[in-house]
Amino acid sequence: MTEHQKWTAEQIPDQTGRLFVVTGATSGLGLATARALSHRGGHVVLAVRDEEKGRRVVAELRADQPGARLEVRRLDLADLASVRAFAAGLRADHGRLDVLVNNAGVMAPPRTLSAQGHELQFAAHHLGHFALTGLLLDLLAEGRDPRVVTVTSLNHRRGRIRFDDLAGERHYAPMAFYNQSKLANAVFGRQLYLRLTAAGSPVRSLLAHPGFSATDIVTGTPTALYRFLFGRLARPLGQHPDRGALPQLYAATRPGLASGEFIGPSGPGELRGAPVRVALAPAAADAETGRRLWELSERLTEVRYGLPDAG
Repeated sequence: MTEHQKWTAEQIPDQTGRLFVVTGATSGLGLATARALSHRGGHVVLAVRDEEKGRRVVAELRADQPGARLEVRRLDLADLASVRAFAAGLRADHGRLDVLVNNAGVMAPPRTLSAQGHELQFAAHHLGHFALTGLLLDLLAEGRDPRVVTVTSLNHRRGRIRFDDLAGERHYAPMAFYNQSKLANAVFGRQLYLRLTAAGSPVRSLLAHPGFSATDIVTGTPTALYRFLFGRLARPLGQHPDRGALPQLYAATRPGLASGEFIGPSGPGELRGAPVRVALAPAAADAETGRRLWELSERLTEVRYGLPDAG
């Protein structure tokens, strides 16, 4: 067994003095990530939609980890106004950011539109994280070993970006649009790596996926069919969120990782196991898709990165 296959959260180096933002940190992979980072001394900002739930989570974490450096800030990734407010608040209180973990998400809801009229999954998974990363990029550039870790899914390999019907006005299928949003995450992480590299930025962009993990996003999907399939039939096959979070923790903390790496589970089908380097779907690395999605995202979010084209 290789060193990577043996890797666990216990091997996270000391993170004292480092500032992390973890989106969607009140449950599942986000909570497991925040817990592990704070356990190793990191100062973790829990970026959450429900502040009251966030405060309860922080109280529970501090009960287990007295002295843990944790703070709760409201962030609704499906609302670009909330993203801007979060970024402004963080900027007012912190002069740098070391790691941004783009983790939060929803799964297979009935067709729902965001505050700005975008399909909810595309808005929360991609547009919100695209805007958040861009608005915090200068703080990241001041960080120590700065990284952006964007969490995608195995399902990105099944995705197709419907540039002519992003909001599902003509045809909407919950899982197809989930897959679209996760492909958008993968395209974004890849494009961010290429553009940061071209700019000579110290910030690294990495991607991670959790395999199949028994989290609330999977078992609590609001669509009855998928709730039955994932919550009843498939749940026993899913790994615990603490295990599912290992790829993103590895991407966030492993010394020496190169920008552009994609980390996922080592087991059969990448469904479970310790973190290793895995391959992106060809669609995620397609240059034309990347250019088109980047330009569209800057226009829809009104967040301009000012980075050179990856081509």
